[in-house]
Amino acid sequence: MTNDLRTAPEPVSLREAFWYWLKLGFVSFGGPTGQIAIMHQELVERRRWISERRFLHALNYCMVLPGPEATQLATYIGWLMHKTRGGVIAGTLFVLPSLFILIALSWIYMAYGNVPAVAGVLYGIKPAVTAVVVFAAYRIGSRALKNGVLWSIAAAAFIAIFALRLPFPLIVIGAGVIGYFGGRVAPEKFAIGGGHGSGAKSYGAALIDDGAPIPAHALFTWKRLARVCVTGLVLWGGVMAALIAYSGWEGTLSQMGWFFTKAALLTFGGAYAVLPYVYQGGVEHYQWLTAVQMIDGLALGETTPGPLIMVVTFIGFVGGWTKQLFGSDSLFLAGAVAAVVTTYFTFLPSFLFIFGGAPLIETTHGEVRFTAPLTGITAAVVGVVLNLAVFFAWKVLWPQGTEADPFAGAFEWATLAIAIAAFIALFRFGAGIIPVIGACGAAGLAYSLLIG
Repeated sequence: MTNDLRTAPEPVSLREAFWYWLKLGFVSFGGPTGQIAIMHQELVERRRWISERRFLHALNYCMVLPGPEATQLATYIGWLMHKTRGGVIAGTLFVLPSLFILIALSWIYMAYGNVPAVAGVLYGIKPAVTAVVVFAAYRIGSRALKNGVLWSIAAAAFIAIFALRLPFPLIVIGAGVIGYFGGRVAPEKFAIGGGHGSGAKSYGAALIDDGAPIPAHALFTWKRLARVCVTGLVLWGGVMAALIAYSGWEGTLSQMGWFFTKAALLTFGGAYAVLPYVYQGGVEHYQWLTAVQMIDGLALGETTPGPLIMVVTFIGFVGGWTKQLFGSDSLFLAGAVAAVVTTYFTFLPSFLFIFGGAPLIETTHGEVRFTAPLTGITAAVVGVVLNLAVFFAWKVLWPQGTEADPFAGAFEWATLAIAIAAFIALFRFGAGIIPVIGACGAAGLAYSLLIG
């Protein structure tokens, strides 16, 4: 790498890029914000593989798409540098380490979750996860709710999912429709503020620089778009057909494939936004796992590298194990296969969005702006995430509560204390999520040993 900022670095081989994306897959903690920051520091500031403007140009497009934006950004840059192979490598390696780690952790959870020491750690982690979700609602709300109209949408979304029990997709559609018409009637109320900067800063000449010509593979053609669409249909339909042939349309694996395909298309606003939908389907409708297991899975997702939406891997594993897909003697195999199925169908659309849409974005080089419908959806996300936090709090503070008697059993004062401490650490002192969850897990273990 040259030290002369006026000269672009030497071209990067696919081999060198492979090892970078693999490393990123193991160190990409901190959620999408942290992951994007890591990529910016490495690819823009230090390695200068891509310029600031081009990086933000790609990021803005990924922010508009449904799906995990950090994974899509890695795929976009990998594709821009090394064509489709580079995009597949970058996106896959961003997810693959987390897949294997979560399968291992899910197995430990299902096989040894009732061991007193493990149960004690989980006792402390549950209220920490509740605090994390509350903090997530605060962070999203502080960015998204800029005026009374957007606050009203957030409140309506909370009431719709909490009191009326409307399905998450319907709330997303309703918020999008409100945003569409609201943007026409009162565009100033749905204007996007903040964003990701203007991209005015420069860290020196980059391989993919502001004025660099668009490579041939990045030029938009209808033929290329059609090829991506057909390939995507084959990749999705082929696997889905195989699952249906194996277990029928009502089979667990087939339903997982279909459900998580829909989930992948509804993740506007990040992973927290889709969690209520995943909860409604995975816990209430299909009963692949319990509400308490959902909270534990979110904790595991928070403490492993990769996108937070990887919690679907845990859901798939627990669902496959619980349903005993291959008999009582092959529980791990059932869990692992289901985990792979859910992960595959969750992330496949993200690759297709990049390979199909990015050439148009690169060719036009126009600004990609958040639309008014997306503004409305983002406001609604605050309400549904807050509902998720309320639900989690109920399950950890009144673990014996039921729908008929929500406050049955003893109130868990210890978990309330842990949750308050976790929220103070996150909100007041800016502590990282992983240290907070680790400390709360240790506190839960100590408490369980004390009272045991």
